[in-house]
Amino acid sequence: MGRRGFDPLEIAERLARGELGPCGDGRFSIDRHGTWSYEGSMIARPELVRLFARVLHRLPDGRHFLITPFERIEVEVEDAPFLAVDLREETGEAGPRLVFRTNVGEEVVLSPRHPLRPVPDGRGGAVPYLALERGLEARVTRAVFYELVDRALPGADGRFGVISEGTWFPLEPEPR
Repeated sequence: MGRRGFDPLEIAERLARGELGPCGDGRFSIDRHGTWSYEGSMIARPELVRLFARVLHRLPDGRHFLITPFERIEVEVEDAPFLAVDLREETGEAGPRLVFRTNVGEEVVLSPRHPLRPVPDGRGGAVPYLALERGLEARVTRAVFYELVDRALPGADGRFGVISEGTWFPLEPEPR
């Protein structure tokens, strides 16, 4: 397939429908700390990890693939492929905006397009995940979560959350 007709989203949709399977060799994995490995060896070059990160996609069934014009390689992901490692606040047109930086240097504004998803941690707390492009997520690190908690306000439903881009985002899961 030539680059001219290459549409990674179309390939991801066909993978999800079972029309295509992997077509590359090698075993990639990403552990819960965001460390990438190939065939069991850590990929130590940050530039290489950033390159792979740009072609990573998550299918609706939760599987992850590196999709290029020439290969589709499944990636085993232990938790989330990325970590939200830094947070800063800016002033936007709709008020404060919270900007996250991931462990691969991507900056993402907390917004309806990139919301938080708080997941119960099994100990009475929550771990938030930030939605990224291509179905991917970044787990918010503990230090960044504490920064969010410092900014938290109670919402109409009694849960605490933060405001970014004029929208309130909960830091706690919905009560059961």
